[in-house]
Amino acid sequence: MAAHSLNKMLTAVDRWYRRQGRSLPWRIGPKERDAGETPDPYLVWLSEVMLQQTTIPHATPYFETFRKRWPTVQTLAWASWEDVSAAWAGLGYYSRARNLHACAQAVAELGRFPQDAAGLRELPGVGPYTSAAIAAIAFDERVMPVDGNIERVVSRLWAISSDRTEAGWRAAKVVISGKAQELADAQQKDGRAGDLAQALMDLGATVCTPRNPNCASCPLWDFCEARKQGEQERYPMKAEKKVVPTRYGSAFILVRGGEVLLVRRPPRGLLGGMMMPPSSAWTDEKSEALDGAPGAFDWKSAGEVRHVFTHFALRLDVWTAEAGSKAKIEGEWLTHEDALAGTPTVGRKALALVLKATARRR
Repeated sequence: MAAHSLNKMLTAVDRWYRRQGRSLPWRIGPKERDAGETPDPYLVWLSEVMLQQTTIPHATPYFETFRKRWPTVQTLAWASWEDVSAAWAGLGYYSRARNLHACAQAVAELGRFPQDAAGLRELPGVGPYTSAAIAAIAFDERVMPVDGNIERVVSRLWAISSDRTEAGWRAAKVVISGKAQELADAQQKDGRAGDLAQALMDLGATVCTPRNPNCASCPLWDFCEARKQGEQERYPMKAEKKVVPTRYGSAFILVRGGEVLLVRRPPRGLLGGMMMPPSSAWTDEKSEALDGAPGAFDWKSAGEVRHVFTHFALRLDVWTAEAGSKAKIEGEWLTHEDALAGTPTVGRKALALVLKATARRR
């Protein structure tokens, strides 16, 4: 696309962003930027980590909690892993919490966040997208962080196709990233890379949506090849989704008065370091129901819970039993309220199945 067309696109997007950009708790808007306010790289980083595979409405209360409890990267670095993991519980993708804590410690040791994508990429848990997002939004480096929203906008603007195979989609993503970077590179010397990136994110989230895009209100109407074809919803042409396999297991809710037993999972692997009810291994086929039970108690079935992770669906048979006051079981006894607040979603589902029934009986 010719340079003058790119410039027209950038002008149209900037004007739209100034009128229609979203107000988000971690964002410094264009008017604030005009007044000299600059983004806090800590808050930019924190929001980007939380928003990976998570919606804004779900992530926002967690962001507010972290910002209030740990207002700087140094305070987060000094926090205990137990406190950080408990505050993260329910946000999902728990390796992010481990990387978040490790990254905070690395930045605290450095004294500040690196100010370019290359330096940011060296931090624990910071990949190509996150490093580009922080570099662009916090430091105005002219790199384009291609999230799902920008990917959709750019693929439609240039009608970038694929054959819907994994290899074809990977090739299409390379082209999409290249075109997105062309936009970043075309900015004027006084252009703000962070505003451009966030404008394109907002455009994809609110106008250029996956279904029923509102093309009539799009500032890029005149430039969009997919719109000209009348095929907006064909793009992006991702690989066909694979069937998600199912795994099976059992969860054991052992109660003692007003307390329930939780154990901390190993630091590595799925839900690493998180507090959970004791459970069996999660396998491709059902095994003996009480395999992995923490003791020979009078276990009773409480039902089944289901949860979907990125690469598989999980079905857990939930069992419950009463433990005597003298029972010695490895783990931690927490109040029902603390247990529900400190476990990831799948654990909370299993706990709720038992604890809500227990509360009703009382």
